[in-house]
Amino acid sequence: MRFARHRTPQGPRLAVLDDEDVLIDLPEGLDLPALLADDGGPAAAADTALRAASPGVPLIDADLMAPLDPPTVRDFSTFPEHTAGIARNIDANAGVPEEFWEIPAFYFSNPYATAGPHDTIPVPPGCERFDFELEVAAVVGRPGRDLTVEQAAEHIAGFVVLNDFSARDVQFHEMRLRLGPAKGKDTATALGTVFVTADELLHRASGTSYDLTMRVLVNDEEIGTDQLDNMAWSFPALAAYASRGTEIRPGDLLGSGTCRNGCLAELWGRYGQDFHRPLRPGDVVTTEVELLGGTRNRVVPGSAPHPIRPGSRT
Repeated sequence: MRFARHRTPQGPRLAVLDDEDVLIDLPEGLDLPALLADDGGPAAAADTALRAASPGVPLIDADLMAPLDPPTVRDFSTFPEHTAGIARNIDANAGVPEEFWEIPAFYFSNPYATAGPHDTIPVPPGCERFDFELEVAAVVGRPGRDLTVEQAAEHIAGFVVLNDFSARDVQFHEMRLRLGPAKGKDTATALGTVFVTADELLHRASGTSYDLTMRVLVNDEEIGTDQLDNMAWSFPALAAYASRGTEIRPGDLLGSGTCRNGCLAELWGRYGQDFHRPLRPGDVVTTEVELLGGTRNRVVPGSAPHPIRPGSRT
């Protein structure tokens, strides 16, 4: 099943896609996290809506929103070549740290920064090196705590494309304090056109993930491509680690982290800072992942930062 959310005169509406890529609305007031929390709810709601055969809106004509507003966003690092490329911005000889193979590390991102697949994206205040990051996120469907990897597989409801827009100069500045990233990732995280249930991808299962081609383009020029099954950590492993000592709940996002060649900062680290200029207003960033859809967002000017000063300096 595939679900999308679109703007209507009556407000946001969750819908299921039929075989012709037409949005068939679900009952008013439903959102995806609540639907996922009801065991069997997505299948039942989709079946009822499709059987009713009420008029729908073609996906290409819909005013799409993010398929869900996630209550939490954890963004992991699972692609080793991306990790090495990023590290080379600091150390030209850097490789993949040993810790990468010990834990599927993540940071918490800002759920309030969720943007739709076609929304405009403002440049973050004070940012001069704006970047994109091509990822896929798993969406949690069942609550759980201290899960094993095997158990965690049953808690993943499906997947959505994720573009983690990043203020690289802000990020690298703040991370010199050995915290973060925080403000470097705080302005916009675009989610793809559709949420796709996990069963739709079973025939493409491969290694730790799925054999799906990922692409990112700027102004329709391809910048990078990779395969999702190049992840070193599986989505169930991410869910298990996320649940360690705490809870995961329906609607939580677990980002794969950026794929190889999926952002400018990795390419700057590998090929030099002049490989491609940072994003600027007017640029259009497009992401595509087989079977999962994608995003297409235009960058627009943002606001200037207000000065903030410490009370004293010793």
